[in-house]
Amino acid sequence: MTNTHNDLNGFLDYWEAEGAAYAHAGDYAWMAEQVPAPLPTTKALEIGCGVGFGTQALLQRGFSVLAVDALAECLTTTQARIARTEHTGEVRFLQADIAAPDAATRQTILDFQPQVVLCWLMGAPQETTGAAGKTDRAASEAVAAYREKTHRQIAELAASLPEVVAVHLIDRTAIPWQAKDLGRDTLVRYHLFKTFVDLPFDAVRGDALYRKLSGRAEAAGKLQSELRRAHPALKSVTPTLASLVLRRKAT
Repeated sequence: MTNTHNDLNGFLDYWEAEGAAYAHAGDYAWMAEQVPAPLPTTKALEIGCGVGFGTQALLQRGFSVLAVDALAECLTTTQARIARTEHTGEVRFLQADIAAPDAATRQTILDFQPQVVLCWLMGAPQETTGAAGKTDRAASEAVAAYREKTHRQIAELAASLPEVVAVHLIDRTAIPWQAKDLGRDTLVRYHLFKTFVDLPFDAVRGDALYRKLSGRAEAAGKLQSELRRAHPALKSVTPTLASLVLRRKAT
């Protein structure tokens, strides 16, 4: 229990500093700008609010947000951040594990009636991703499996919510920057044929965007090193944010 507690405190401290660097660079504001706003007071279901920098950016853009996280400590940190923030949006908080939502959780989400669902996988504790205690390669594989599973759960949830018109995914990754257009096509195909297969959502190249992270935060260099270790063929890659919007197909 002590180790888990220390790992969580380390995660919160790390993302307090790391998230501040991203926010200062305008990355969270950029992320919020990519979210479709079908209505003047669009309701956004934010899955995994972390320490609240994303929530803050959404509220400053004017969204009404239901911020969800499985960790009470993350919700407490987010609430404190929002209390210090000037914004025009409204926010509610929900502690829940979207991987196994109970009836009360599902009813809260249904009552909120979100139009967009967000999954910004910027980071998670190693205990959550399954990477704790593993070698570099095994840890990378565990994180990849966690992301795939989480993305699919979010996709299925979004498909089950009748008012949802779009899903917005953000991942930290690394790509050869000169091949970013090819990467956009690959990103769209991957999610259409894996994450959203058999679900009523679609995307095209224009729905996929990348934003450089190089030199902005500690994690950029760390991510670059991890990618090179896991994939030695990637001699020159640029840490990025990968953004993809998927829209519900017309019926």
